[in-house]
Amino acid sequence: MKNVLTAAAFIGLVVFASALSAQWWGGKPEGKFAAHAVTIQKDMTVAQFGQSNDLPNPMLKKMFDLQSRQDLQKPLSAFGLSSGEIQQRLGKLKALRSEHASKNWQKILVKFGLWFAWLGVIFILLRKNRITAANRLWLLSVPIVVFGVILGADPNPMGTVKDAIVLYANDGVIFPPRLIAFGVFMLLVIVANKLICSWGCQFGTLQDVLFQIFHKKTDSTARTTLKLPFVVTNSMRIVFLLTFIGVVAATGIDFIEQIDPFKIFKPQMLGWIGGVFVGVLLLASVFIYRPWCHLFCPFGLVGWLGEKISVFRIRINRDTCIDCKACVKACPSRVMESYLEKKSPAPDCFSCGKCMETCPTKAIEFSAKNPTSKT
Repeated sequence: MKNVLTAAAFIGLVVFASALSAQWWGGKPEGKFAAHAVTIQKDMTVAQFGQSNDLPNPMLKKMFDLQSRQDLQKPLSAFGLSSGEIQQRLGKLKALRSEHASKNWQKILVKFGLWFAWLGVIFILLRKNRITAANRLWLLSVPIVVFGVILGADPNPMGTVKDAIVLYANDGVIFPPRLIAFGVFMLLVIVANKLICSWGCQFGTLQDVLFQIFHKKTDSTARTTLKLPFVVTNSMRIVFLLTFIGVVAATGIDFIEQIDPFKIFKPQMLGWIGGVFVGVLLLASVFIYRPWCHLFCPFGLVGWLGEKISVFRIRINRDTCIDCKACVKACPSRVMESYLEKKSPAPDCFSCGKCMETCPTKAIEFSAKNPTSKT
């Protein structure tokens, strides 16, 4: 009962504080500019086209590849574009302008800077095996507070995949800053085994905190955790992503937006459908380790692929391992079982550190190369 009250109080505090934070930040409205009819007349010059459609000169330069200011006086017909092609180009440029205008760039830069600093701290702690049952809950709470409550729902790793798919499907464009963000997140995955998901993602760590509240003792994990087979979890993620891509391509509808769990950090935007979905996810987090990450997250799936070539990751010293299976019992998923038995493909590893903490012979390390016996 105490754990239930603690979990409920924590979630309530996160939602309340996030609502206040979102209201304080305010900011530019997200989403696209309202669509307006494009005015195109016969023999209209580029300058007249810009004035009629309220388009700045830099935008006209991109649309028509203008080389000088004199080109503004050229007729539209001089560029060999049909009315449909002009409207298509304009739609793409407006979509990019809309994306850019919806971002709080100062906050985004601060968030990425703090991500690098925080993950650097976690990296050092993992290397020194200093993440334990005594501090794990507190360490997991930091990204929830900093990257979720204070700095908001966006950006987040999932959004770099989901929003890129939606924008390309609906407008045929790629937003370069989002591509850069995705590249940064993937680089973090490759350098140090999925640390951005494990210790930087605000919703991933929120699920983890709920799990830890009910599994404070490492030996309790094996008794009360539902460890779903990897073939089930990964199949669900693949089907979910393919369904999403198919629906967006066919209808333009972004159904993940309706159930986006990151909106718990912007609760004013979370409708009843999303509220129910997030509630179910948080409840499931008590029994299943990170259900959103394992079963649905698009970046979780892509990150799992990047994880296969991670430089720093959990590695086992086969010389000193006594095959006691303590790490398997402590692991909240099936990844340590897969590592010990050398099964492939291995499930997601979230570098939680429980295996290293539990190993009686210290045969497990977070390392760039396979450890060898020191005896």
